[in-house]
Amino acid sequence: MKFTIVGKNIDVTPGLKAAVEEKIGKLEKYFTPDTNADVTLSVEKERHKIEVTIPVKGKIIRAEQVSNDMYVSVDLVEEVIERQLKKYKSKLVDKQQAEASNFKKEYIETDYMDDEDIRIERMKKFDPKPMYAEDACVQMELLGHNFFVFVNAETDQVNVVYKRKGNTYGLIEPEV
Repeated sequence: MKFTIVGKNIDVTPGLKAAVEEKIGKLEKYFTPDTNADVTLSVEKERHKIEVTIPVKGKIIRAEQVSNDMYVSVDLVEEVIERQLKKYKSKLVDKQQAEASNFKKEYIETDYMDDEDIRIERMKKFDPKPMYAEDACVQMELLGHNFFVFVNAETDQVNVVYKRKGNTYGLIEPEV
């Protein structure tokens, strides 16, 4: 497993780098040797935040944790990722549709400040690949989000799945 570790407002010391590689490296059994884990460490006041993004067979495993100590955040994020991986593995076994969705790994995060009342904090760009609504729900769960934008493989249109109350899902389709 390969690591790309970046620090924002924090120096990534050799000890911190070793701690990240050791903790996230424990999950190496789930990945191929050429898998790259993108890790961003950041500090804002007393908030020590770690974000980890790992592409897995066309999907993205992503987790972030915040605490008052970076080493605690590293421990917490490792637990979250392992839970996501176990959930992902069980869904693959149940579905047998690992190739049905092709979500592109590359996405861009940029900070964006608007001078008006509305402030967009972060913008993400990605190249959506066609997938079925069911697979989009799985991807949304893996990312830990409440919604997910994708291209519907059946209609070839941009759709949104979202989480509803009571652990159900909704699908938004445009009328053409």
